[in-house]
Formats: sequence, structure tokens, C-alpha cells
Amino acid sequence: MAIEFSPETYRKFEETVARYPKKEAAMLPVLSLAQQEFDHLGSEAIEYVAKLMGQSPARVYGVVSFYTMYNMKPIGRHHIQVCRTLPCALSGAEKVTSFLKITLGIDCGQTTPDGRFTLSEVECLASCGTAPMMQVNDDYYENLTEEKINEILERLK
Repeated sequence: MAIEFSPETYRKFEETVARYPKKEAAMLPVLSLAQQEFDHLGSEAIEYVAKLMGQSPARVYGVVSFYTMYNMKPIGRHHIQVCRTLPCALSGAEKVTSFLKITLGIDCGQTTPDGRFTLSEVECLASCGTAPMMQVNDDYYENLTEEKINEILERLK
């Protein structure tokens, strides 16, 4: 059976598209709706969004693969995204990532066996003045130290 939006999400899709002068301009919020609905944007979801948006699957795939906020495969309950751009790098982002790899026992792009955590490195999260930082799901954690990271992980278990 092919996937499709629930009636409520389809209504949100229609409302979203109606706010833009061109349907294609709604691509990012529509992809966000799809990710919320389907948990990740695999090939079926990409094809479905392409059909809804009147775009080719290749065009939608190009958008999905460009932005780190979209997940093309299932991720853990807590998605840890470590900023790696220059301000964070200069403030110790590599140490943060290394510590998380060791602590969680996974590499970037992997999920812990229990499905709790997925670790990713991402581009700027716009918190340069409080580097190094990471985002876990929708929450920012700044001025990171190993102690702070341990406290955060403990709260998320």
C-alpha cells in the first residue's frame, strides 16, 4: 500500500501551499509535514511529496539530501546534532563529537542499538556565541563540556 497523508496532515498541506505564491515555494514546510507524518523521508515519502508538489522525485530528493534537518532513514528517539562550523570547531566541537562517539558507542550517522540516540554532525545552528553547541531534537545545548554532555544524556535516558 502506498503511503499518504492522514486527512489532518493533508489539510495542513493544503493550508501550507495556499500561503505561497507558487506551490514549489512551499517545498520545505511540506517536507517537514511529511517527515512528521512518516517519521523520515524514504523513497516512498519522496515520491509522494513529488506527486503532491508537481515535481520530479529527483528534484525533491535533491532538496531532502541538501538539508540536514531532513532524515532519509529512521533515526533514534533523540537526534543529537553537533555543529561543526568554524566558531564551534574553534571552541571544541571535534572534542564534543569524539566524546559523544565514545560515550554512545556509535559513529556519526549511526543510531545506538536501543534506538535512543542518533549522532550527526551538521552545519551552522546559529549559536556561534555559545559554542561549542549541539541540538537534540528541537532543543539547543550550548557552552558544552563533558560534564554538561553527561548530564544531558542522563536526562534523556
